[in-house]
Amino acid sequence: MAWIIGIDEAGYGPNLGPFVMTSVECQVPDESVGSNLWSLLSRAVRPSCVPADDRLLIDDSKVLFSQTKGLSGLERGVHATLGCVGQLRFHQWLADRCADGSQELVAEPWYEGDSSIPAAAGLEQVLELNARFSDACTEAGISGFRARCVVLCAPRFNSLTQSGGSKGAVLAHALAVLLKKAEAETSSGPAHFFVDKHGGRNTYAAFIQHALPDGVVVARLESMERSVYRVHGFDRCVEMTFQPRADAEHFCVALASMVSKYIRELCMAEFNRFWTGRIPGLRPTAGYPGDAARFWAAIQPTVKKMGLSEACVWRSR
Repeated sequence: MAWIIGIDEAGYGPNLGPFVMTSVECQVPDESVGSNLWSLLSRAVRPSCVPADDRLLIDDSKVLFSQTKGLSGLERGVHATLGCVGQLRFHQWLADRCADGSQELVAEPWYEGDSSIPAAAGLEQVLELNARFSDACTEAGISGFRARCVVLCAPRFNSLTQSGGSKGAVLAHALAVLLKKAEAETSSGPAHFFVDKHGGRNTYAAFIQHALPDGVVVARLESMERSVYRVHGFDRCVEMTFQPRADAEHFCVALASMVSKYIRELCMAEFNRFWTGRIPGLRPTAGYPGDAARFWAAIQPTVKKMGLSEACVWRSR
């Protein structure tokens, strides 16, 4: 059995709210490593290029979520694939998935984690979809779907950006945390990582070497289309592929995109609830440039009254 691990992020561009990077892993028969998981699991899931039906839509989060569509599509996909044990509080669900702990998030004044999830999708429907997905996995010999995430709020985001000299340091840090965790906890069987490319970067050997210092990273290919690496020194094959729009080709990357966006949107709901509850008439924000400036100007006086610095709320890059 081999491991497939997909990694993607949400919230890299905004000035407000957290950045989230997620890895999603599953275990597949060796002969299925190069297979299309949408096809293997077609009894239960479909990508957006297939006509809509009653199966789960698993795709890039931008396909499933918008402010008008709401959370329901994301929520169905996330909980039905990763397992739904019933109604939970957000903090309970998230604590089990934070690869480096949730202490920094808990320290945020706006975060309570008391939202009930599933929040927008019906629990009964999610449980039915989960049962259908589990049956499809059993038929295909696929198991072990699990997600891990890194959630970085403004203080840590700004600190990493400042010390690293660019926002790329944020991506490198989160990726290192997830790679280390996945390598440690998927210790038997080949591991194949697929990562959505970070902007225009084509070289990732230094990122990987920093994350896995016990291995020796060898670049097999570095190009605009994809960058492929083999990590030697472990008792198994460890390969990593970075490519643009990886979510369109790899099921686990698409699901990682969905989980990252789901976590960020639940956090933004709490972020907005906190500030709009203190400033009458304030409209919520998604945190992206443009509208973020409007929101930041409105909350600045309250931020100062609370004794918070700008770097505690506003992401400088």
